[in-house]
Amino acid sequence: MVMLEKGLSTPLNAKLAGSGAETMVLAHGFGLDQTVWNKILPLLSQHFRVLVFDWGFSGAVKEQEGLFDPVKHSTYEGFACDLIALLDELDLESTVFVGHSMSGMIGCIASVKRPDLFKRLILLGASPRYLNTDGYEGGFGTTQINQIISSIESDYHGWATNFAPLVVGPCDALSIEMLTKCLRRMRPEVALPLARTVFLCDHREVLERVTTPCTIIQTTNDVVVPNSVAHYMHDKIQGKSTVEMIEADGHYPQLTAHLQLLDVLGGILGFDCN
Repeated sequence: MVMLEKGLSTPLNAKLAGSGAETMVLAHGFGLDQTVWNKILPLLSQHFRVLVFDWGFSGAVKEQEGLFDPVKHSTYEGFACDLIALLDELDLESTVFVGHSMSGMIGCIASVKRPDLFKRLILLGASPRYLNTDGYEGGFGTTQINQIISSIESDYHGWATNFAPLVVGPCDALSIEMLTKCLRRMRPEVALPLARTVFLCDHREVLERVTTPCTIIQTTNDVVVPNSVAHYMHDKIQGKSTVEMIEADGHYPQLTAHLQLLDVLGGILGFDCN
């Protein structure tokens, strides 16, 4: 594993592993850090040069001042600009981008701005909008979203402890513990504006401008993102896209169904998981 020493790469804890001909980028979601990829990174690094990093909101980032700006990052555009800057800094292009949860749409936005940086987008549990509206099932009603934001504002650490088992599923104690620790490391003053950015986002209009080939990966029982969202994205994305379903519970297949996820990735990208 190589630590990188310049620009955004150092504060965002960017690391490169492996020595494959192609570069894969793994981008985590809300409240987590790069350790969420630990179960699949060893095999992926046998086939790809893999970049992992922590977003500026992550509790794993030591000096967050300037890395998470509630104004800049009030939409995914700010994160997309950070991603582009990081890839440019490392002179990476034509990458296979794997974006989990919020990072899926961040990758879509970045690909519209700079298609040269992305060969393929793999959207893992991604959603352009979490709030239900006429003709669209995002998974949450207005009251539910308001309750989430209110709970984060009043007792973020308590909310994190209760949220983890809901989104992981009840049968994976180690993953629940890992997710809880990651979430609780994120500072409450960062978690609140970030939650508003994520849960109140609406980036559906971006999909029709995405021309990079996409694979949408969804578990069959995700309490955060309904299955209908994966098919909505497939229908709206302008470029070629496919949907792959993993028979599993929860929002984090890289934790709870990592072997199935690797099988899907191997089928998409043409590598052997054995």
